[in-house]
Amino acid sequence: MELTIENILLVGSVLLFISIVAGKTSYKFGVPTLLLFLFIGMLAGSDGIGGIAFDNPKQAQFIGIVSLNFILFSGGLDTNWNAVKPIWKEGMALSTIGVLLTATSLGTFVYIISDFTLYESMLVGSIVSSTDAAAVFSILRSKNIALKTNLRPTLELESGSNDPMAYVLTIAFLSLVVNQDQHILSVVPTFFLQMILGAMAGYGFGLLSKWIINKIELGFEGLYPVLVITLMFITFSATDAIEGNGFLAIYICAVYLGNQDLIHKKTILKMYDGLAWLMQIVLFLTLGLLVFPTQVVPYIGIGLLIALFLIFIARPIGVFLSLMPFKMKLARRFYISWVGLRGAVPIVFATYPLLAGIDKANIIFNIVFFISVTSVLVQGTTLSVVAKWLNVIHPEGEKTTNETEQFIAELPKNTITEISIDSNSTAVHKKIVELSFPKNAIIAMIKRNDSFITPNGSTVIEPNDILVVLAENEHELKNVKNCLK
Repeated sequence: MELTIENILLVGSVLLFISIVAGKTSYKFGVPTLLLFLFIGMLAGSDGIGGIAFDNPKQAQFIGIVSLNFILFSGGLDTNWNAVKPIWKEGMALSTIGVLLTATSLGTFVYIISDFTLYESMLVGSIVSSTDAAAVFSILRSKNIALKTNLRPTLELESGSNDPMAYVLTIAFLSLVVNQDQHILSVVPTFFLQMILGAMAGYGFGLLSKWIINKIELGFEGLYPVLVITLMFITFSATDAIEGNGFLAIYICAVYLGNQDLIHKKTILKMYDGLAWLMQIVLFLTLGLLVFPTQVVPYIGIGLLIALFLIFIARPIGVFLSLMPFKMKLARRFYISWVGLRGAVPIVFATYPLLAGIDKANIIFNIVFFISVTSVLVQGTTLSVVAKWLNVIHPEGEKTTNETEQFIAELPKNTITEISIDSNSTAVHKKIVELSFPKNAIIAMIKRNDSFITPNGSTVIEPNDILVVLAENEHELKNVKNCLK
């Protein structure tokens, strides 16, 4: 079947429907949902029962980049800085030094067992060197694994921030494969430039985005998520235009925004949660369509060898060496090593050699695809079991809820009070979003003159307003009163 303008919406919506319905029951059999989406795409492809002809790496790469924007941004918005702050050094070590060590050790192994050149081997290692944010976020959250200490924020910070490093390494070694006379040291300045510009741009656009979101008066709540999507793409494309790392920029921007008070933040978070799932499904379906299973079969042997080396040797080398300067229990190190899921990101990165037209691009793509499937199948299905073996999980039935999940869930408040605002209050003529209001308290209603107002983040506090405040406890109420003095 050829995809045309007339049938692409029908085919796409049917595949989405099948994926959502199948995903609902997949965990009963221990199958990661994302892997199921990938197989549905393969079944719908030209080698499967659907017979859909799709062989366009450029389009797949574009869909992949757009999807990764949403996935990384959503992951950044969900990152609680208070939880991440104690372990940010460990997370950064894993996402930089850990990725580099994983790429080089795996690349060396590929060079030894195959006929790839050194640069081609390092390219393969770079492509699969990072953990996949979509896979880690979705599996940890859907399984609701209650990990001890700071394991979960460590894993989510690493998976959300290590794609930029893998991307830079992939582009660097690809350029060395294409330009054989280029020296490896020539890519070092480019690497540092991309990372530094990406980090600076991400923080700068985060500050600018917060100001725009809270200052602009759109009038309709539904337009605020659209505004954030616009700011997200501006951040990525503008950073890329100045030769910075766009993936790093949008992640840092999202982490900053996720920890600020924003107008209609609840609506923004809910929308991004849904969009992240949509983009994960679209991404895995697209990559499934792009793969020809009959072309993968000849590389199962070498693919399995590389996948096993990655899971049991290269990933542990990267984790243990990068975490050497930090105090951490051995069980935690082993579990971080095991949660080295490879998913859609390596497959997206594997389209770059295809578009560059290098000789072994198809071989690399098929090997990377097999590695990703093996990783999700082996590691993704055993996260809970391994966590229990290593005793890094809370007792059965004890679940943890992060700050963002509490915010979205609108957890019930236990204490209610009325607070009068006099003309000397620091809150007068300020928007609610500008008050630095405690996280575990809400202004449920405002009595103003003879009327009642249902407030939102853009509501301006006026003298003589009476605020009806709901809070978790008396301590939170004291914080509220201090905020409104």
